[in-house]
Amino acid sequence: MSKKVVVLGAGKVGRLVISLLGNAGDYAVTAADVDQAAADAAIRRSDGSALPGTSACAVDFTDRAAITDALAGQDYVLSCAPFHCNVLIAEVAREHGVHYLDLTEDVATTKRVKQLSQGAAAAFIPQCGLAPGFITIAANHLATDFTALDTVKLRVGALPMFPHNRLKYNLTWSTSGLINEYANPCESVVDGQLTAVPPLEGLERLSFDGQEFEAFNTSGGLGTLAETWDGKVRNLDYKSIRYPGHRDLIALLMEDLRFKDDQGDLARIFERSLPYTSQDVVLIFVTASGTTPDGRLSQRSYATKIYNKEIDGTHWGAIQITTAAGLCGVLDLHVQGALPATGFVRQEDVPFSAFIANRFGKHFA
Repeated sequence: MSKKVVVLGAGKVGRLVISLLGNAGDYAVTAADVDQAAADAAIRRSDGSALPGTSACAVDFTDRAAITDALAGQDYVLSCAPFHCNVLIAEVAREHGVHYLDLTEDVATTKRVKQLSQGAAAAFIPQCGLAPGFITIAANHLATDFTALDTVKLRVGALPMFPHNRLKYNLTWSTSGLINEYANPCESVVDGQLTAVPPLEGLERLSFDGQEFEAFNTSGGLGTLAETWDGKVRNLDYKSIRYPGHRDLIALLMEDLRFKDDQGDLARIFERSLPYTSQDVVLIFVTASGTTPDGRLSQRSYATKIYNKEIDGTHWGAIQITTAAGLCGVLDLHVQGALPATGFVRQEDVPFSAFIANRFGKHFA
């Protein structure tokens, strides 16, 4: 029997989630958005035909009654809504026993979702997607072979292939989510202590396939990993990868011009001035070092690039593909019984081998 899934948010990522699940053929998908036209468009293929087993509706993500109506009779709710809507959505899911998944990178939101999961009859699986999400799954996989874990570094970048402005950046996903990463404290483990470090600090240089990049602290990318590994690893951090020079300009905006205190205005400026592109590439780099069973200090690494491409007749950006595939892959594994049935499910609970072999997870392979 098809599982009934409502996807809240039919934007850049939500549209692909709806497309992937609709084309899979074994999910009954409801596309819900604040804009009825966006929801209607999300259940249409590129040739104009409707995705099988799909429907569309308009939902106000700030209205408890509207969310309750949208979740009625559903097995799962997948939130692709703005992160600040997720607590209310999770509360309604808890009340009605609907399994909950989201894409949030916001630390405070995840902590509230974890609270709601306690004693729940449904599963609560936040932070699906790329980072947090797949990056956490990959890091946990690398770390399993060490008897003592020393240092784990997680680095991710979603970058335009053809940058042409001084920021060397184009919008590829949620603008509010991007600014949130630049503004909030970043969880890390430093010298064995769980701590918060400032965003935009920790600047480093790295090379990927002979090309130089920079990386610096951003919020939320570790997901729950810092808390899970507290006391088990000496150093653990997450940084975003950008083209050289980006961080200094963002620091000028956030710190010197104080847009960290007026993030709404900065979001409007970005959306007015930085064009969206789907010609992007996602860089993923994870390295773990520690002591192996034979007593040697060793290092294991995972690195890959994922490019924009066509799926089911429609062109999608790399950040859309990696984020949507992460969410759909974790959903699929939960449906198959490969994850805990109820309660709080962390990304580090997702087995790498099962995920990468999954029909949605294969987009990372």
